[in-house]
Amino acid sequence: MLDYKQLKTLVVIPALHDLVLLSDAAVELILFTCAAESKGGTYIHQSKGHALGIYNMQPVIYNDIWQNYIRIQQSIRLQLLYNFLAPVMPSEERLIYDLRFATAMARIHYARAKEPLPDAKDVDAIYDYYKTFYNSRLDTSDKSKLIADYFKFKN
Repeated sequence: MLDYKQLKTLVVIPALHDLVLLSDAAVELILFTCAAESKGGTYIHQSKGHALGIYNMQPVIYNDIWQNYIRIQQSIRLQLLYNFLAPVMPSEERLIYDLRFATAMARIHYARAKEPLPDAKDVDAIYDYYKTFYNSRLDTSDKSKLIADYFKFKN
């Protein structure tokens, strides 16, 4: 498991700042996603699937983000070019070894949602947002377990 405070201060906050999508709510949502998807960075490749990185992003989602969102979002495309050295779609393997880039991609995935981000202090709302916009509806993960995983990661 990665150190929560280091991930937050050295990776998540700088990445979201460089993406110009930084907010307290975004930080907590991204950290919750890491806790829920990879047990706080314990796994960087899904054991029974194709998901990659500490946010367990599916390659098909990664490709969809680039083809159908980044391509038309000039401001995000420019931030990726200047702050993440990604003028074109990098290999999906970059999600495994580049924590800042993986964080940016997870945040961009959430940016596609029309709903506002949940309150940073409302873990139930964070879970609901995560479940609605990031995690597959087919997944049968237990809400109380994922919230417990988040608090374990955070402490």
